[in-house]
Amino acid sequence: MVADRLDITGARWGLPCAEAILELRALRSNGDFDDYWTYHLAQERRRIHQSRYADALIPQTGSTVTPKEPHPI
Repeated sequence: MVADRLDITGARWGLPCAEAILELRALRSNGDFDDYWTYHLAQERRRIHQSRYADALIPQTGSTVTPKEPHPI
């Protein structure tokens, strides 16, 4: 499947993207996607937000959004 996708004319797939997709598919197949997604969101929050605020304290808003189900791969 991956080789077929990489060989499509005009496709914008490269090896790094193909490897990322394979890793996500493996996480889903192994039942580890939920744990990975929790980790991923925490890392994104730290990278994007905590580094911008004093003492890494992010002001809270009135609502939070959490995904109920992982995106189908």
